[in-house]
Formats: sequence, C-alpha cells, structure tokens
Amino acid sequence: METTTRGPIADLSQPGSMTTPAESLHQEGRCATDSLLGPKTKISIGTWNVRTMNEASKLAQVIREMKRYRLDILGVSECRWTGSGRQVSHDGSTILYSGHEDTHIRGLALVISKQKANTLLEWEPISDRIMKARFNSKHCKLTIILCYAPTNESDKEDKEDWYEQLQQAAAKVPQHDMLLIIGDMNAKVGSDNSNCERAMGKHGCGVMNDNGERLVDYCLNNNYVIGGTIFAHRDIHKLTWKSPDGRTSNQIDHIIINGKWRRSLQDVRVFRGADIYSDHYLVTAHVKLKLHKVVPESQRRKQLDVTRLACPVTKQEFVLELRNRFNALTDTSEETDHDATNKWDTIKKTYVEVATKVLGHKKKNHKEWLTPETWKKIEERKQLKITMLSTKSARLQQQVQEAYKGKDKEVKKSARNDKRSYVEGLAAEAESAAARGELSTVYKITKRLCGNYTTHSAPVKGKDGSTITTEREQADRWVEYFCDVLNHPQPDEPADPPPVPDDLNIDTRPPTEAEVKNAIKL
Repeated sequence: METTTRGPIADLSQPGSMTTPAESLHQEGRCATDSLLGPKTKISIGTWNVRTMNEASKLAQVIREMKRYRLDILGVSECRWTGSGRQVSHDGSTILYSGHEDTHIRGLALVISKQKANTLLEWEPISDRIMKARFNSKHCKLTIILCYAPTNESDKEDKEDWYEQLQQAAAKVPQHDMLLIIGDMNAKVGSDNSNCERAMGKHGCGVMNDNGERLVDYCLNNNYVIGGTIFAHRDIHKLTWKSPDGRTSNQIDHIIINGKWRRSLQDVRVFRGADIYSDHYLVTAHVKLKLHKVVPESQRRKQLDVTRLACPVTKQEFVLELRNRFNALTDTSEETDHDATNKWDTIKKTYVEVATKVLGHKKKNHKEWLTPETWKKIEERKQLKITMLSTKSARLQQQVQEAYKGKDKEVKKSARNDKRSYVEGLAAEAESAAARGELSTVYKITKRLCGNYTTHSAPVKGKDGSTITTEREQADRWVEYFCDVLNHPQPDEPADPPPVPDDLNIDTRPPTEAEVKNAIKL
C-alpha cells in the first residue's frame, strides 16, 4: 500500500509537535533500546473509539485522558485523519496514524507514551481500518494490531474482505510474539461460550450477532482469546458503547490476545469516566510478562541553563566563582598532579560544579496552548457525563444530556479561540524578535509551529513495488538501486547538445567596490 502525507499538520494543541510521513512498513529498530514487557510491572493498554480527532483540542484531550488513566499505549478508532504518518507531541508522546487517503472518514491512531516510545520497533499503516505496530522486549516482542471493523449492517462482502485483510496482517506476525488485537470490532459476542471456550469466557454481555459470530470463529481458527469475556466485572465495566438515546448498551470494543500468552493478560475493563464526547467508553487491559526483568531507562544528565550567562551579573558571578575555584586547585595540585587525564577530570568537575551552583539546570517549560478556562470547560463536561451516567430518571437524564451537548459546543468554541490567540501571540513574538535581529528566537518559534524535526525516512520498495521489511534487505536494495542509476554504459553516440543562443545583455564583470558598498547599505 502506498502511503500519503496528507495527514494533520503539527498539532498546535501540543506545541513542539511534529509530523512525518509514514512508509508502508516503518522500521524503528535502531532506537528501540528499551523493553516494553516486564516480569514485575504491568503495562496498561487501551482502546477507544473517539468518533473524531479532526477537531481542535481533541488530541490534547486524548493525551490528557491517557495520562489520567496511566496508559502506556492507546489505540484510537475513528480518528478521521487523512493519510498516514507519525507525530510527536510536546510531551514526547508518539502518535502513529493510518487513515483514508482523501476523505475524513474512519481512520486509526496509536498513541504511545513518552516512557514507552523507545520500545517501538516498526509499524505499518495497512488501511484506514487496520494498522500494526511491533514493540521490543528482551524475550518476547509485542505486536499490536489496531482495528476498526465494519458495522453489523455492512455488506457481507465488506466484512469478508476486512477479515481477510486482518488474517493477512496477523499471519505476518512472528510466531513467538505476543499479539494483541484491539479496537472497535463492532461485534457482540454475548455471554454463551458453549463450544467456543477456547476463544471466550462466560463474562461477555448480551446476545451474539453476525459480527460476533465472525469474530469468535476467527479467534477459534487462530487460537485467540477475547479478553473482555474472561474477567468478572459488573456490566457497567464491560459494556463499551451506549446509544445516543441512552437506552441501548453493547460490548463491541474488544482486546484480544493470542492463546499462547493468555495468562499474561491480567485484566480487561471499561472506564466510563474518561470523556471526549464519544458514545464509546475507554477499554483498558493490564499485561504482565513473567519471563525477564525490564531494562531500566538510561540516566540522562540534566542540561545546564547556559542562557543565564546572557545576564552580565550572572556571567560575572560565574567567572568569579570559577576563578576562585581554579586558584585554589592550582595551589594544591601544581606539584602533585602531572597526569593529563586527572587534570582533565579535575577541570571538567570544576566547571560542572560551578555551573550547577551558579546557573542551575534547565526547567522544561512548555507553554500550554489550551487556556485554563478551556480545561475548566472540559472538566465541567466530564462532570456532566458522570452525572448523566449516575442519573436514574429518564427526564433528568435527558436534561443532563442536553447540557452535556451544550458544554461540548462551548469546549470546541473555546478551543478554536485559544488556537487563534496562541498562533497570533507567537506571530507577534516572532515579529518582535525579527525586528531586534534575534534570529534564533524566530527559529525556535518557527519550530514550535511547524515541529521540531524535519527528517523522515522514505519507504523502501523492491523493483516489483513490494515493501521490503528487513534492514538487511533494505541495504541490499539501496546497493542495487545506485548500481542501476550510476553504472550506465557509455552511449553509442555522443551527446549533441543544441547550439548556445546569443549571449544575453548581462554584465558579467566582477562587482566594483562602490557596488559592494551600496549592496551592504541596502
């Protein structure tokens, strides 16, 4: 599948975010140094149909709810972004997305927390209904397939095509990997697990429909287990969708695991309090691997706040403190220390200690795009949802639902105003900095608007157009490509370029001193 780059621009709801185009299969192996699955810690994975992320502030709300429920990875169905690519928010969260090429329909996104971003090995945007990502662990890699299945009313051919596409994606997963299939499956599997005990437990909800039967058959054929049916919870913690009129609830969003790793799935449940103005609830799972220890993250040295040296008083204090320290060191080590390595270690240690004392460390200060007033409205909308869920009276529930809709309109309007004010403020700041000749400030503001990174890796395909997946095969393909491009034989006939037209009336003499001075004045 060819990828596009018509996805969202760097989302201004997360200043400093970036977007890069995706490849058919994007390799991340060189930076996957951490381990996702561990023997003593649980990772939290969620799936949520948010109805759309193609609105101002929706991404910020998704990331906020993700942090609130301490999710490491969140699969988003129906995000409605076009194209496919990779985006990094200001807080370090990585968003992989796969959508329709032209129209804002369907679409998927996988949000990975900053702490787990370095575990990503590779990912593949298959279609606007299926995407795949693979994560690193010491003994067992984790592959996640995020799905958005056709509805139960869809044509039979569409359902069969989708399951065939899902089967092809799952067949490419290495046999020893832990596999999680998550997303809006639009399938009611019910609570009756007769003759299908290997695929589901007794804790499902409702009655199986056609999509549910297809899903159970698919799981039986592949030795998969539907996680939401094997854990005992109250119905409100199993039902994942509620109709707009509030009268019908179903369990149609699922988290599925391959049977080999069934015992690694610790729990699956619904959190109704997560709010983004969607008729679906957040579904989460805890996964724990009992095979090896998690590789700890490397300790990074804190950055010194060298910008404080621009202040003359601070600079003078730094120079004076440094001079005093070196004078004291000279008196004690001049006769005893002749080793170059020891001298360098002493000098380095002195600089670091003085800089830490006088300058201090940099403080991360990301300017919040959404104002406190907008976040307050979002919190008020969340409280209205909680009230709506706990109200028993149909009349009162209808009133609260109307207030909930009205509050969502206020959130959207306030978010648009915040976005406009934020961009205008940055533009004014950049204009003022340009007038003062502070080009570094202008550059930083430009990066905040357009993204911190501009590099991206292009798709690597063979001569037949098929995607090359392994790093070794990609390197061989580059060798083959350049050999074809650069090693052409000499032509049989020498090139015969057309005659050069008459010279134009252009002065090609070196510029005079007066011309140079005049250009400098301009």
